[in-house]
Amino acid sequence: MSSAKPSNTAPGPDLAAILLGWYDRHARSLPWRVSPAERAHGVVADPYRVWLSEIMLQQTTVQAVKPYFAAFAKRWPGVTDLAAADTEDVMKAWAGLGYYSRARNLKRCADVVAKDHGGRFPGSEDGLRALPGIGPYTAAAIAAIAFDQPAAVVDGNIERVFTRLFEIETPLPSAKTEIRAAVARATPDLRPGDFAQALMDLGATICTPKRPACTLCPLSDLCQARCSGRQELFPVKPAKKEKPVRLGAAFVAERGDGAVLLVKRPDTGLLGGMTGVPTTNWTVRADGATGATSAPFAANWHGKGVITHVFTHFELRLEVFHAVVTLAPDHQGWWSSPDSLTGEALPTVMKKVLRAAFPALFRKGTP
Repeated sequence: MSSAKPSNTAPGPDLAAILLGWYDRHARSLPWRVSPAERAHGVVADPYRVWLSEIMLQQTTVQAVKPYFAAFAKRWPGVTDLAAADTEDVMKAWAGLGYYSRARNLKRCADVVAKDHGGRFPGSEDGLRALPGIGPYTAAAIAAIAFDQPAAVVDGNIERVFTRLFEIETPLPSAKTEIRAAVARATPDLRPGDFAQALMDLGATICTPKRPACTLCPLSDLCQARCSGRQELFPVKPAKKEKPVRLGAAFVAERGDGAVLLVKRPDTGLLGGMTGVPTTNWTVRADGATGATSAPFAANWHGKGVITHVFTHFELRLEVFHAVVTLAPDHQGWWSSPDSLTGEALPTVMKKVLRAAFPALFRKGTP
């Protein structure tokens, strides 16, 4: 949809005040957040916890993140603790959260903050953006929430709120510049972090993608889309493209004592640095070889079916083969006992592969 009319994206004088008043009463209780009541008693946000939560929350739900955040914060309570950690331990702790480049950048960022910044996060957006794995949104969120900088924080929830507030008809992602400018104009100098978190909460709990609870919204009288009855039409998005399907094969080699051959994937690329069984060389853009003849070494391979895993940009279908072997000739890796498998840094797609080979061991719901 092209822009049918110019949007009035100048925020009313009461927008921030109304929203902050609502937030003071209805803020979500989150383990990484300083509540309005705590803030009123002088408690300040910990930049480490804000950063850790924001990295984890990228393309992941709050409910999924909570147990991971608790485990990380307990094991590595500060950025210098994380910097001192073994990378493999960090990857293992991350396994299951997906988007594994985030975990690699998490460790790199901790290393840089500990080494080059004395264990303290920079307090400006520009300083934060210079760190590994911190982009414009994350830098703005940390600057606002942890350092009270009036930064324009724009995530998916806030995009939805502002496109509805001002009937921004430009489709995403082209509308991002317009939305960011509107958020910047609306962000107050006082309590900018609470303002950003209030917008996040509003989008997550009231201004939802479908069936928004407009009658409960503190901004309903200011919302242009609500006034025209078109709130569910925003944000405008281009037509979805069909995801390509990629093919490949995975090989589960089992030793006589039940141990499984595992390998570490290359540090770069999809699932970089994670643990898995040997596979053919499929990528986001190309199929890998298929069939038992594409195995990394000769064995009596038996087919165990096909597993499907959907990534952000494509669907992967892997043929799974299993063999009991006495030796994996010239193949780098290590043998992991059945009791150790769940503690390995296995991404979800590899758990699916192992579940196909050992349905009694890797049932659905296994951590």
